[in-house]
Amino acid sequence: MMTLSSLQTLAPAQVPGLPCRAGLGLKNEHFAEVLETSPDIGFFEVHAENYMVAGGPFHHYLGLIREQYPLSLHGVGLSIGGEGELDRQHLARLAALLERYQPQSFSEHLAWSSHGPVFLNDLLPLAYDSATLKRVCEHVDQVQSTLKRTMLLENPSTYLQFQRSTLDETDFIGEVIRRTGCGLLLDVNNVYVSCINHQRDPLAYIDALPLHAVGEIHLAGFAEDTDSLGDRLLIDDHGAPIDNAVWQLYEQVLSRIGPVATLIERDNQVPAFSVLLAEADHAEWHLSQARP
Repeated sequence: MMTLSSLQTLAPAQVPGLPCRAGLGLKNEHFAEVLETSPDIGFFEVHAENYMVAGGPFHHYLGLIREQYPLSLHGVGLSIGGEGELDRQHLARLAALLERYQPQSFSEHLAWSSHGPVFLNDLLPLAYDSATLKRVCEHVDQVQSTLKRTMLLENPSTYLQFQRSTLDETDFIGEVIRRTGCGLLLDVNNVYVSCINHQRDPLAYIDALPLHAVGEIHLAGFAEDTDSLGDRLLIDDHGAPIDNAVWQLYEQVLSRIGPVATLIERDNQVPAFSVLLAEADHAEWHLSQARP
Protein backbone atom coordinates (compact mmCIF):
# COMPACT_ATOMS: atom_id res chain seq x y z
CA MET A 1 0.00 0.00 0.00
CA MET A 2 1.06 3.57 -0.62
CA THR A 3 2.52 5.32 2.44
CA LEU A 4 2.43 8.94 3.51
CA SER A 5 6.16 9.37 2.85
CA SER A 6 5.81 8.19 -0.75
CA LEU A 7 2.82 10.47 -1.30
CA GLN A 8 4.77 13.50 -0.20
CA THR A 9 6.90 13.11 -3.31
CA LEU A 10 3.78 12.83 -5.49
CA ALA A 11 1.86 15.87 -4.22
CA PRO A 12 2.20 18.87 -6.59
CA ALA A 13 4.84 21.09 -5.02
CA GLN A 14 3.34 24.23 -6.56
CA VAL A 15 0.04 23.81 -4.67
CA PRO A 16 0.16 24.96 -1.02
CA GLY A 17 -2.35 23.76 1.54
CA LEU A 18 -5.54 25.57 2.42
CA PRO A 19 -5.12 28.59 4.70
CA CYS A 20 -6.25 28.15 8.31
CA ARG A 21 -9.28 30.30 7.69
CA ALA A 22 -13.01 29.89 7.07
CA GLY A 23 -14.25 29.12 3.58
CA LEU A 24 -17.58 28.77 1.82
CA GLY A 25 -19.12 26.29 -0.56
CA LEU A 26 -19.33 28.12 -3.88
CA LYS A 27 -22.84 28.21 -5.33
CA ASN A 28 -23.69 29.30 -8.86
CA GLU A 29 -26.22 31.86 -7.62
CA HIS A 30 -23.35 33.65 -5.89
CA PHE A 31 -20.83 33.67 -8.76
CA ALA A 32 -21.49 37.25 -9.82
CA GLU A 33 -21.58 38.66 -6.29
CA VAL A 34 -18.27 37.05 -5.39
CA LEU A 35 -16.60 38.55 -8.46
CA GLU A 36 -18.20 41.97 -7.95
CA THR A 37 -17.46 42.31 -4.22
CA SER A 38 -14.26 40.23 -3.70
CA PRO A 39 -15.27 39.19 -0.15
CA ASP A 40 -12.61 38.54 2.49
CA ILE A 41 -12.95 34.78 2.60
CA GLY A 42 -10.26 32.17 3.13
CA PHE A 43 -11.16 29.78 0.31
CA PHE A 44 -14.02 28.34 -1.73
CA GLU A 45 -15.00 24.70 -2.14
CA VAL A 46 -16.92 23.10 -5.02
CA HIS A 47 -18.34 19.64 -5.65
CA ALA A 48 -16.20 18.00 -8.32
CA GLU A 49 -19.13 16.33 -10.08
CA ASN A 50 -20.66 19.72 -10.94
CA TYR A 51 -17.63 20.52 -13.10
CA MET A 52 -17.05 17.26 -15.00
CA VAL A 53 -17.79 18.83 -18.37
CA ALA A 54 -15.40 20.44 -20.84
CA GLY A 55 -16.77 23.99 -20.68
CA GLY A 56 -19.78 26.13 -19.94
CA PRO A 57 -20.64 28.94 -17.50
CA PHE A 58 -19.65 27.01 -14.36
CA HIS A 59 -16.09 26.66 -15.63
CA HIS A 60 -16.04 30.26 -16.81
CA TYR A 61 -16.88 31.62 -13.37
CA LEU A 62 -14.84 29.11 -11.41
CA GLY A 63 -11.78 29.98 -13.49
CA LEU A 64 -12.17 33.66 -12.62
CA ILE A 65 -12.77 32.96 -8.93
CA ARG A 66 -9.86 30.51 -8.79
CA GLU A 67 -7.55 33.35 -9.87
CA GLN A 68 -8.40 35.19 -6.64
CA TYR A 69 -9.01 32.48 -4.03
CA PRO A 70 -7.61 29.13 -2.86
CA LEU A 71 -9.81 26.22 -3.90
CA SER A 72 -10.89 22.95 -2.30
CA LEU A 73 -12.40 20.21 -4.46
CA HIS A 74 -14.89 17.89 -2.75
CA GLY A 75 -16.01 14.66 -4.42
CA VAL A 76 -19.38 13.03 -3.83
CA GLY A 77 -19.42 10.25 -6.44
CA LEU A 78 -16.34 8.02 -6.17
CA SER A 79 -18.12 5.47 -3.96
CA ILE A 80 -14.98 4.80 -1.93
CA GLY A 81 -16.83 2.24 0.20
CA GLY A 82 -18.55 0.45 -2.68
CA GLU A 83 -18.14 -3.30 -3.15
CA GLY A 84 -17.30 -2.97 -6.84
CA GLU A 85 -14.24 -1.48 -8.49
CA LEU A 86 -13.89 2.28 -8.69
CA ASP A 87 -15.25 3.84 -11.88
CA ARG A 88 -12.06 4.46 -13.86
CA GLN A 89 -13.73 6.97 -16.19
CA HIS A 90 -14.98 8.97 -13.21
CA LEU A 91 -11.51 8.87 -11.67
CA ALA A 92 -9.97 10.04 -14.96
CA ARG A 93 -12.38 12.98 -15.16
CA LEU A 94 -11.51 13.82 -11.58
CA ALA A 95 -7.78 13.74 -12.37
CA ALA A 96 -8.34 16.09 -15.32
CA LEU A 97 -10.29 18.49 -13.10
CA LEU A 98 -7.53 18.54 -10.49
CA GLU A 99 -4.96 19.18 -13.18
CA ARG A 100 -7.05 22.05 -14.55
CA TYR A 101 -7.61 23.90 -11.26
CA GLN A 102 -4.77 22.70 -9.02
CA PRO A 103 -6.89 22.88 -5.84
CA GLN A 104 -5.20 23.12 -2.47
CA SER A 105 -7.27 20.20 -1.15
CA PHE A 106 -9.20 17.20 -2.46
CA SER A 107 -11.60 15.17 -0.33
CA GLU A 108 -14.16 12.37 -0.61
CA HIS A 109 -16.62 10.56 1.65
CA LEU A 110 -16.34 7.34 3.61
CA ALA A 111 -19.51 6.00 2.00
CA TRP A 112 -20.82 4.21 -1.06
CA SER A 113 -23.19 5.52 -3.71
CA SER A 114 -23.18 3.02 -6.59
CA HIS A 115 -23.93 -0.64 -7.20
CA GLY A 116 -22.85 -2.02 -10.56
CA PRO A 117 -24.02 0.43 -13.23
CA VAL A 118 -26.58 2.05 -10.91
CA PHE A 119 -25.67 5.34 -9.25
CA LEU A 120 -27.65 6.22 -6.12
CA ASN A 121 -27.88 9.91 -5.31
CA ASP A 122 -26.98 9.37 -1.66
CA LEU A 123 -24.01 8.65 0.60
CA LEU A 124 -24.73 5.28 2.17
CA PRO A 125 -23.11 3.71 5.28
CA LEU A 126 -20.65 0.83 5.53
CA ALA A 127 -20.27 -2.24 7.68
CA TYR A 128 -17.05 -1.77 9.63
CA ASP A 129 -15.26 -5.11 9.35
CA SER A 130 -11.96 -6.44 8.01
CA ALA A 131 -13.26 -7.06 4.48
CA THR A 132 -14.61 -3.52 4.18
CA LEU A 133 -11.41 -2.10 5.65
CA LYS A 134 -9.29 -3.89 3.06
CA ARG A 135 -11.53 -2.71 0.21
CA VAL A 136 -11.64 0.92 1.36
CA CYS A 137 -7.85 1.02 1.77
CA GLU A 138 -7.39 -0.40 -1.73
CA HIS A 139 -9.73 2.25 -3.15
CA VAL A 140 -8.00 5.08 -1.28
CA ASP A 141 -4.63 3.82 -2.52
CA GLN A 142 -5.95 3.76 -6.09
CA VAL A 143 -7.30 7.30 -5.83
CA GLN A 144 -4.11 8.70 -4.34
CA SER A 145 -1.91 6.88 -6.88
CA THR A 146 -4.01 8.15 -9.79
CA LEU A 147 -4.29 11.72 -8.54
CA LYS A 148 -0.68 11.82 -7.28
CA ARG A 149 -1.69 13.58 -4.10
CA THR A 150 -2.93 12.89 -0.60
CA MET A 151 -6.72 12.91 -0.28
CA LEU A 152 -8.84 13.69 2.76
CA LEU A 153 -11.50 11.17 3.81
CA GLU A 154 -14.66 12.55 5.41
CA ASN A 155 -16.35 10.87 8.37
CA PRO A 156 -19.98 10.07 7.48
CA SER A 157 -23.35 10.98 8.91
CA THR A 158 -25.28 7.77 9.58
CA TYR A 159 -28.79 6.70 10.54
CA LEU A 160 -28.29 2.96 11.03
CA GLN A 161 -25.54 0.57 12.07
CA PHE A 162 -24.68 -2.89 10.75
CA GLN A 163 -24.86 -5.84 13.13
CA ARG A 164 -21.88 -7.45 11.39
CA SER A 165 -19.57 -4.52 12.16
CA THR A 166 -16.59 -5.61 14.26
CA LEU A 167 -14.85 -2.22 14.50
CA ASP A 168 -15.95 1.11 15.91
CA GLU A 169 -16.25 3.79 13.26
CA THR A 170 -13.42 5.80 14.80
CA ASP A 171 -11.12 2.74 14.86
CA PHE A 172 -12.01 2.01 11.24
CA ILE A 173 -11.20 5.56 10.15
CA GLY A 174 -7.97 5.53 12.13
CA GLU A 175 -6.85 2.28 10.52
CA VAL A 176 -7.61 3.55 7.00
CA ILE A 177 -5.51 6.63 7.69
CA ARG A 178 -2.68 4.56 9.19
CA ARG A 179 -2.58 2.12 6.27
CA THR A 180 -2.96 4.59 3.38
CA GLY A 181 -1.50 7.86 4.66
CA CYS A 182 -4.63 9.77 3.67
CA GLY A 183 -5.85 12.67 5.77
CA LEU A 184 -9.10 13.27 7.62
CA LEU A 185 -11.80 15.72 6.68
CA LEU A 186 -13.49 16.16 10.04
CA ASP A 187 -17.14 17.00 9.51
CA VAL A 188 -18.22 18.22 12.95
CA ASN A 189 -21.89 18.30 11.99
CA ASN A 190 -21.68 14.66 10.86
CA VAL A 191 -20.15 13.74 14.21
CA TYR A 192 -22.99 15.41 16.08
CA VAL A 193 -25.72 13.99 13.82
CA SER A 194 -24.40 10.41 13.99
CA CYS A 195 -23.73 10.47 17.72
CA ILE A 196 -27.20 11.80 18.57
CA ASN A 197 -28.78 9.21 16.26
CA HIS A 198 -26.79 6.36 17.84
CA GLN A 199 -26.85 7.72 21.40
CA ARG A 200 -23.11 8.24 21.62
CA ASP A 201 -21.06 11.02 23.20
CA PRO A 202 -19.91 13.38 20.40
CA LEU A 203 -16.85 14.56 22.30
CA ALA A 204 -15.76 11.00 23.07
CA TYR A 205 -16.11 10.23 19.35
CA ILE A 206 -13.92 13.24 18.53
CA ASP A 207 -11.27 12.15 21.01
CA ALA A 208 -11.16 8.65 19.51
CA LEU A 209 -10.31 9.97 16.03
CA PRO A 210 -6.74 10.42 14.69
CA LEU A 211 -6.91 14.19 15.13
CA HIS A 212 -3.31 14.63 13.97
CA ALA A 213 -4.55 13.78 10.44
CA VAL A 214 -7.24 16.50 10.20
CA GLY A 215 -6.61 18.62 7.11
CA GLU A 216 -9.98 20.38 6.86
CA ILE A 217 -13.13 20.81 8.93
CA HIS A 218 -16.73 21.00 7.69
CA LEU A 219 -19.60 22.73 9.51
CA ALA A 220 -23.23 22.52 8.39
CA GLY A 221 -26.82 22.54 9.58
CA PHE A 222 -29.17 19.62 10.14
CA ALA A 223 -32.90 18.89 10.13
CA GLU A 224 -34.64 17.24 13.08
CA ASP A 225 -37.31 14.54 13.15
CA THR A 226 -38.24 11.50 15.25
CA ASP A 227 -37.77 7.84 14.40
CA SER A 228 -40.35 5.04 14.62
CA LEU A 229 -39.72 4.72 18.37
CA GLY A 230 -40.19 8.42 18.98
CA ASP A 231 -36.49 9.07 19.57
CA ARG A 232 -34.74 12.16 18.28
CA LEU A 233 -33.49 11.73 14.69
CA LEU A 234 -31.11 14.23 13.06
CA ILE A 235 -30.72 14.46 9.29
CA ASP A 236 -27.62 15.91 7.66
CA ASP A 237 -29.47 18.03 5.09
CA HIS A 238 -27.15 21.08 4.76
CA GLY A 239 -30.28 23.19 4.62
CA ALA A 240 -30.22 25.20 7.86
CA PRO A 241 -27.92 27.45 9.88
CA ILE A 242 -25.25 25.73 11.94
CA ASP A 243 -26.72 24.64 15.26
CA ASN A 244 -25.29 26.02 18.50
CA ALA A 245 -24.41 22.48 19.65
CA VAL A 246 -22.24 22.06 16.53
CA TRP A 247 -20.52 25.40 17.17
CA GLN A 248 -19.75 24.25 20.71
CA LEU A 249 -18.34 20.94 19.47
CA TYR A 250 -16.27 22.85 16.89
CA GLU A 251 -14.82 24.95 19.70
CA GLN A 252 -13.83 21.76 21.51
CA VAL A 253 -12.16 20.42 18.37
CA LEU A 254 -10.11 23.61 17.91
CA SER A 255 -9.04 23.49 21.55
CA ARG A 256 -7.51 20.09 20.80
CA ILE A 257 -5.87 20.65 17.42
CA GLY A 258 -5.63 24.41 16.91
CA PRO A 259 -6.89 26.32 13.85
CA VAL A 260 -7.64 24.28 10.71
CA ALA A 261 -9.22 25.37 7.41
CA THR A 262 -12.98 25.30 8.04
CA LEU A 263 -15.74 25.13 5.44
CA ILE A 264 -19.32 26.36 5.90
CA GLU A 265 -21.57 24.01 3.90
CA ARG A 266 -25.02 24.93 2.62
CA ASP A 267 -26.46 22.88 -0.24
CA ASN A 268 -30.22 23.23 0.29
CA GLN A 269 -32.37 26.30 0.91
CA VAL A 270 -29.31 28.38 0.08
CA PRO A 271 -29.67 31.86 1.63
CA ALA A 272 -28.25 35.21 0.53
CA PHE A 273 -24.47 35.30 0.29
CA SER A 274 -24.33 37.76 3.20
CA VAL A 275 -25.91 35.13 5.49
CA LEU A 276 -23.24 32.57 4.63
CA LEU A 277 -20.53 35.19 4.98
CA ALA A 278 -21.76 35.92 8.51
CA GLU A 279 -21.40 32.23 9.43
CA ALA A 280 -17.90 32.24 7.94
CA ASP A 281 -17.09 35.31 10.06
CA HIS A 282 -18.27 33.43 13.14
CA ALA A 283 -15.98 30.52 12.26
CA GLU A 284 -13.14 33.02 11.76
CA TRP A 285 -13.72 34.28 15.29
CA HIS A 286 -13.43 30.74 16.65
CA LEU A 287 -10.25 30.20 14.64
CA SER A 288 -8.75 33.42 16.01
CA GLN A 289 -9.49 32.27 19.57
CA ALA A 290 -7.68 28.98 18.90
CA ARG A 291 -4.47 30.63 17.70
CA PRO A 292 -1.60 30.84 20.23
